[in-house]
Amino acid sequence: MPFVYIVRCADGSLYTGYAEDVARRVAAHNAGKGARYTSGRRPVRLVFTEACASRGEALRREHQLKTLTRRDKEAVVAAFRRAARRPRARKANGGEPGGPAEQVAQRKATGGRKLGA
Repeated sequence: MPFVYIVRCADGSLYTGYAEDVARRVAAHNAGKGARYTSGRRPVRLVFTEACASRGEALRREHQLKTLTRRDKEAVVAAFRRAARRPRARKANGGEPGGPAEQVAQRKATGGRKLGA
């Protein structure tokens, strides 16, 4: 199953990618064998993952996340962390329809206006 992920680099920057095996990909980034961007910004720390149904969906979601501003990416990461701490049952990917990650993407797409408000 493909995943989209975000890692925080040692310099505080965020890198977004996709992988079938996120743990192996993060290890590759930390070994300097991942993306050129992260090779000089090690170590990296995984801060967000989202499961996708297909490779195409993962690539589309990766592109969507990469077009977000840093502020919006930080909001996605924060929403993921809050969802991970909740003791209730939730989807494994933390990206339920209408959830915080989708709301951030919708606000970006609508120029900052909230939908349905």
